Amino acid sequence: MIENEYFRFQTGQATDTGKVRDHNEDSHLSRPDFGLWLVADGMGGHDAGDFASQTITAEAASVGMSSSLQDLQARFMERLTRAHGLILQHAAELGTGTVGATLVTLLIHEDQYACIWSGDSRIYLMRGGELVQLTRDHTEVQHLLDTGAISPSEAESWPRKNVITRAIGVSDVPHCDVVTGTLEAGDTFVMCSDGLTEHLGDHDIASFVAAGEDVGVQIICNEMIGETLTRGAKDNVTAIVVRCVAREEQG
Repeated sequence: MIENEYFRFQTGQATDTGKVRDHNEDSHLSRPDFGLWLVADGMGGHDAGDFASQTITAEAASVGMSSSLQDLQARFMERLTRAHGLILQHAAELGTGTVGATLVTLLIHEDQYACIWSGDSRIYLMRGGELVQLTRDHTEVQHLLDTGAISPSEAESWPRKNVITRAIGVSDVPHCDVVTGTLEAGDTFVMCSDGLTEHLGDHDIASFVAAGEDVGVQIICNEMIGETLTRGAKDNVTAIVVRCVAREEQG
């Protein structure tokens, strides 16, 4: 278990190919020593989506130690930009169409955090018994909801529900959104690819995290993945759970 001046960080992680796909294009990375956790969901098929997600995690793994949250963000974006370029190059060499990956990243330095994302992979924060989605999906259906073009009930069955509007490797430069905040003791972050949220609603995720308060975070990951598989797991599915524990609570 890794700690900084303020918190210790418990990490659980799990991934599965699912019940339909024949290979896993998801990649994930946990480097609590650097204050970095990441889920990337590749797209483009064999030798393409795999390459995209694995390139992102490989580049991010070299982020190293940082002096501040801003420094950590800059280090990460430098590596993400490099990965983006490598994915573009690989797509040009393949000549078979779009290659890319959605991305969601949690960065922590001391008592500050940042979430960086592109696409529809998500980060949730469970605090004080309430689950909040920190990210906002970069999808066609989310844009239609935001503009009032469709209702939430229409969004549930929208035919282009899974069409994303951003991903790493599909534009000239990487386009990401960022939210930041201050950590509190007991904060639990849930990061996942859309393979999880296609089958588990926010209330399901909140229930798993709440029920897992007295068990290890790895069990929460395993149980969420297991339930996704039970419900059909149409896509690859990946989850990371990060729990922040105040150092003074360690006894």
